[in-house]
Amino acid sequence: QFHPARLELKKVFCEPLCPIKAAHTSQAMPAYHSSHNAKEGVKVLGGIALLPFEARNSRGPAPRPGPEDSPDIIDETIKFFKANVFFQNYDVKGPADRLLIYLTLFTHQCILRISKATSKDGAKREMFQLAQENFTLPCDSGFSLSSFYTKLTSKSEGDELRSYLKQCREELGSRLAEVACDASGKPSKWWTCFAKRKFLGKALEGPGSR
Repeated sequence: QFHPARLELKKVFCEPLCPIKAAHTSQAMPAYHSSHNAKEGVKVLGGIALLPFEARNSRGPAPRPGPEDSPDIIDETIKFFKANVFFQNYDVKGPADRLLIYLTLFTHQCILRISKATSKDGAKREMFQLAQENFTLPCDSGFSLSSFYTKLTSKSEGDELRSYLKQCREELGSRLAEVACDASGKPSKWWTCFAKRKFLGKALEGPGSR
């Protein structure tokens, strides 16, 4: 079924971004922010908006999206990644941006794993395995950018946030595996080259993770 929003996102995903040009323009252009910062009626935990998104390839507690939620936060993260990853500073505009920050860091971690794969099936396996791994919550003191987030008030809040973020990770990894591989079925160099970049100078694994 034809879906204009997905067609436009596919166009953006397939267009290569020249690292030299991006590095130059990032100094003059502001970072991209989520379009959902002003969304009302969204639960917030640790300063993070638990936004609706389309569960195409995941199961979990994420709210179901309405027409006003397109593009959802998962597609926004992938769409903005190649530009936002060059920034060393980020001015948070709302709770949706805090989710975007976490998912941008996770996207970089996904690319590190995808770059090790030799096929789309291999990339999908890497993403599935990554999604099952234990992870540090953004609000925890051990998280590299914990200063962007607020402390949780109870264990139940932590469990709820972890469950939501786990579904985000599953959904994002699955979608990214589709767009980060080229027509030959191998990981695209226009994505794997970003494994060397670190959003805000930080990463979820390897150098910059602490």
